[in-house]
Amino acid sequence: MPLFAVICRDRPDHLAVRQANRDAHLAYLRETGVVQQAGPFLDDEGAMCGSLLILDVADRAAADAWAAQDPYARAGLFESVTIQAWNRVIG
Repeated sequence: MPLFAVICRDRPDHLAVRQANRDAHLAYLRETGVVQQAGPFLDDEGAMCGSLLILDVADRAAADAWAAQDPYARAGLFESVTIQAWNRVIG
């Protein structure tokens, strides 16, 4: 299956939204079984300010659907979400 990078940037001043939905987000990552790698972006102070996820799904439509159901997205955390096909070379 192809890999897709999901690059999410949080809305300004939405750290509380991220924290309130973190457990549901992490459960979604585990339960869906398509996440190969994931982690937050950090700002200059070390606070979470976005997300990078690598998905192993059938196609772009599946990546779009997965991203739309992420509890963070459903809570309105993200200012932007970019989904891009990605080719693993190392790792």
